[in-house]
Amino acid sequence: MSGELVAIGVLGTALAVVLFVIVLRTRRMVSTPHERAVHQTLAAAAAAAHPLRGGLTGESAAEAVGPLRALTATEGVALFDADGALLARDGDPDIWTAPVVRDATALAREALDAQRRTMFDAPGGSPDFVRTLIAAPLLTDDISAGVLVVATVRQPGPGQIGALTEVANYAATQLELAELDASRARLDRAEVLALRAQIDPHFIYNALGTIASFVRTDPARARELILDFADFTRYSFRAAGQYTALADELRNIDRYLTLERARFGVGLDVRLHVDPEVLGVVVPFLALQPIVENAVRHGLAGRKEGTITITARGSGTDCEISVEDDGVGMDPELLRSGAIDALSGSDAPSSESEGAHVGLTNVDQRLRSAFGNDYGLIVDTGLGAGTKVSMRVPKFAAGIRADPAQEGRPR
Repeated sequence: MSGELVAIGVLGTALAVVLFVIVLRTRRMVSTPHERAVHQTLAAAAAAAHPLRGGLTGESAAEAVGPLRALTATEGVALFDADGALLARDGDPDIWTAPVVRDATALAREALDAQRRTMFDAPGGSPDFVRTLIAAPLLTDDISAGVLVVATVRQPGPGQIGALTEVANYAATQLELAELDASRARLDRAEVLALRAQIDPHFIYNALGTIASFVRTDPARARELILDFADFTRYSFRAAGQYTALADELRNIDRYLTLERARFGVGLDVRLHVDPEVLGVVVPFLALQPIVENAVRHGLAGRKEGTITITARGSGTDCEISVEDDGVGMDPELLRSGAIDALSGSDAPSSESEGAHVGLTNVDQRLRSAFGNDYGLIVDTGLGAGTKVSMRVPKFAAGIRADPAQEGRPR
């Protein structure tokens, strides 16, 4: 019996120690009221920002009105579009009676016209009903992208009115960032379209001419080349977005080089060194095409043979990709004076070479836009020493995903 009492005593002591430790940890984790208020405010701001970064729509407004009401500490919040149409509202349904919605809509349109905050005091009524409506336009570049309207059952003081203005400014900033994101996406699409337009027309003519030469002498080879040409053009002019997997980009480069080898014969030696681990790395669409095309054009300029070496390997958190030729190279001083645009095989570039230079500049700008200024093109060259164009891309980049690849025709 005494042994059982000892065991119970030990167990009780152990339990007391555990509870004491839990209380200590809980005290450390529980914040002060001020810290909790700050945390709740930041959480509400983040919850409102996420949908608004996609632009002001009915769906994004429906997600944002709740967090915005928490930020304003009012009984109701509504968002209107740039035409004064109600997108979404939050709060007790009894607050948003038909007259209140009508008054809020009229006030939102007044704020849009005046481009400034406006207020409306409801006459009389019960303390449980809306007493004041305040409308604040969401200004982006001095243009109203919409209106934030709050409903309160109390007479708002200067502090609450000032807080509402700051919340409206915060929401407008998120919409402005959304427009910047959309503008960058439109610019990226325009740059891809420009790059497509610069695909060397001489390559197209030469590829078709080469295929035609095999039609009678080697029909099976001609058929394979036609399929390669079809797959190359399908990929290069696909309707997908601005990013692709390195594996898909290399596959398309292989099609391009297959067509070029058919024209040059054994004179064009292509060497490929790729680590399997980097095949899934995301790169800008058509990032390698102008580099490889430039290497072939200048690597074999005036010669019957040349070597192109394509390398892709992992380097810590980055992937390093390079395209090197053993061609004539160029004077490094010219390269330093004109950066990427100076890369050419002569002192007086032709319109053909200028297209390649614009293509390289296009790739350099897209790399920097996507991953930052540390990820532009690097060119190593010298007279008679060939040219090596290198790039680094992160193995993983937040918000950047490869678009689905389009399969080639079945063979």
